[in-house]
Amino acid sequence: MSPDNHIEKHFTASLVVRDIIIGMSDGLTVPFALAAGLSGAFAHSTIIITAGLAEIAAGSISMGIGGYLAAKNEIDHYYSERQREVDEVKNMPEKEREEVAEIFEDYGLKKEETTLILDAFEKNPKGWVDFMMRNELHLEEPDKNRAAKSSTTIACAYIIGGIIPLSPYILIDDPHRAFLLSILCTSLALLIFGYTKAKLIGSRPIVGALRTTTIGGLAAAAAYFVAKLIA
Repeated sequence: MSPDNHIEKHFTASLVVRDIIIGMSDGLTVPFALAAGLSGAFAHSTIIITAGLAEIAAGSISMGIGGYLAAKNEIDHYYSERQREVDEVKNMPEKEREEVAEIFEDYGLKKEETTLILDAFEKNPKGWVDFMMRNELHLEEPDKNRAAKSSTTIACAYIIGGIIPLSPYILIDDPHRAFLLSILCTSLALLIFGYTKAKLIGSRPIVGALRTTTIGGLAAAAAYFVAKLIA
């Protein structure tokens, strides 16, 4: 096969996909478990809908804030580490040269073979810092708007996930019939979600689908039977 025909097939799940997975996984399971628990207590559909919507609102806000803070901390950490590298390159160039040489030694290059690279880095401090961030600290520069995007994506995914188990109660007055339909809809959604998630991250799709559905089902079953015992 010629080099021109060589196509590498790699997939790296983007940060947006990761945020969707985080929001959707909790959005499907938590409201589903809540609705199941209330159904076990023979609650009226109106109560289940009200409680479910309240939980979705609170959950999406909480998850969104969590996503925002996590992304903000990631951004702050990156620029804090970068400033430290800038200071070290400026004030301790010899120590940084040794660290670069050690990095290249891991790839089989001897110290004397890295001299030209080190000399070039001294003429280009920004490039030197970029190199150290990627190869010493293994940090990539984050999107400065990442925090807002992450919080919005997670919150929206949570709302979409939460509406799925709650929608049968909105459409059907009888909470028991709605509960059965909710089980069917949520199980199907969990299967599809688990399959897709596993496919994206390179795991076995069938195993991922079954694992996600099992976890959601166990959470709902626990809530249902606890409510049954208390009611």
